[in-house]
Amino acid sequence: MPELPDIVVYLEALERRVLGERVTGVRVTSPAVVRTYDPPYDAPVGRTVVSLHRVGKRLVFGFEDGGRTTSSPPTGQGDLFLVIHLMVAGRLRWETAGKAIPKKVGRAALDFEHGSLILTEQGTHKRAGIWLTDGWGGVTALDRGGIEPLETSAEEFVTALRSENRTLKRALTDPRIFSGIGNAYSDEILWAARLSPVKRTSQLDEEEASRLHEAVIRSLNQWTQTLREEVGEGWPSKVTAFRDDMSVHGKFGEPCPRCGSKVQRIVYASNETNYCATCQTDGKLLADRSLSRLLRDDWPKTLEELEDS
Repeated sequence: MPELPDIVVYLEALERRVLGERVTGVRVTSPAVVRTYDPPYDAPVGRTVVSLHRVGKRLVFGFEDGGRTTSSPPTGQGDLFLVIHLMVAGRLRWETAGKAIPKKVGRAALDFEHGSLILTEQGTHKRAGIWLTDGWGGVTALDRGGIEPLETSAEEFVTALRSENRTLKRALTDPRIFSGIGNAYSDEILWAARLSPVKRTSQLDEEEASRLHEAVIRSLNQWTQTLREEVGEGWPSKVTAFRDDMSVHGKFGEPCPRCGSKVQRIVYASNETNYCATCQTDGKLLADRSLSRLLRDDWPKTLEELEDS
């Protein structure tokens, strides 16, 4: 699933292409992708995009209302917003204006004079969605309430982290606690912080909590910059949860880039968490069977549940 760094880079690419541009058409080939009926899905037609925002892992398009041109989130009613949540397999493509939506994976398209934004989704589970709402209140209603990890103080971060007694893996990926962090970057953050994914938030001492906060900021900023440099002025066409330059996520059996030990994994249901035993668990292997009760109580059963934020 695209997470905070991916969404930020998507938004920056969109700013270069659609901010200030008028929507000439909205095409939908999979009606189920539109999760609201009022305003209608084609309400943006004829309106200009005046703002772009990230709310959690959602992309938000704000459209002109009369003479309003501000790029900040408005608070009044009557402002039209379109929200896209890519979920696990949704992706965005920027194509030539009016290009046909792919038959098998295409869901919808926003057309502009100079190009078309096409929403695609791989796989059989169709979870990506589009919402339209009058007023910013409709957007905030979709927000799960987690704090922005890059916009919070160390004290606020620790307060949120300890608001529930969860495993660190689950706390980082819970959208009610932190906004925008998912399965992939949580693995990288915990590796950077040298902390076990199954350690409880209540067990963290002050030094460990501070180390985790620093790892969150450093990891998310570094990955955002890495993706930004990779894309340049182009389009982020290779959005993936598995990258060759990641340290542990998706690297089971490969050497840890810090100590050389083989990267380990915890597999539960359809989820996989990667970690380095030497760096993160004092050399202890986290056997799946011994963790079954903990995982059953604290971890989601499916990848979709883990990423449903």
